[in-house]
Amino acid sequence: MHEHLLINAESERPFIIDAMSRPRATSDEELLTATHRVVSRLGPNLTLADVAREAGVSPSTLVQRFGSKRGLLLAFAGAGPDGLATEFERIRARHRAPLAAVYGVADCMAAMAVTPEVLSNSLAFLQMDLVDPEFHRHALTHSKAMHAGIKGLLDEAVTQGELRKCDTSRLGRAVQALIGGSLLQWAIDRDGKAVDRLREDLDALLKPRHCPPRDRRRHARRPIRRS
Repeated sequence: MHEHLLINAESERPFIIDAMSRPRATSDEELLTATHRVVSRLGPNLTLADVAREAGVSPSTLVQRFGSKRGLLLAFAGAGPDGLATEFERIRARHRAPLAAVYGVADCMAAMAVTPEVLSNSLAFLQMDLVDPEFHRHALTHSKAMHAGIKGLLDEAVTQGELRKCDTSRLGRAVQALIGGSLLQWAIDRDGKAVDRLREDLDALLKPRHCPPRDRRRHARRPIRRS
């Protein structure tokens, strides 16, 4: 989903305090977006020079804003969770039904797997998330926000009669795990497109939980109780 995340530039404070009073030709958001593109190509082994070249700034600008390569990557990792709620709202608005929006989330995740090589660079970043406490904190926050967004869509799907009543927290965790696992398996198999693989696997998980059409019609006719 990183391909589509909205990065909140206001949450990133510059390391050089007196620079705050000067207008910036390139925003933190633009720098972090450039960082994402470089991470997709090179993984976390990028250099400040790589990102500076991509963003059209000097490496010293990145040092002024983020302090170091580590500071830049931490800012990049920390920006992800900030944009997730907005991203889920955007995805939901594009789909008439909540269950279709769940597939939209999977489509969004598939966009990060243009090629197995691009996915491998994201997985290399995941290694840092797992072993470095500061990066792990951001990864855990992102994971919880992802689960909350997916669960919210599943709750709505149950309420609207698309899905049978179920434990949406557990099902949301399964959807989240399926998305990550399916992307990895697709990269190994290299058969077809990532987006098609994710949709097929989601069908296998969710279609058996669909409400029968008769139950959906009954649910749609159910009167709304007013307190």
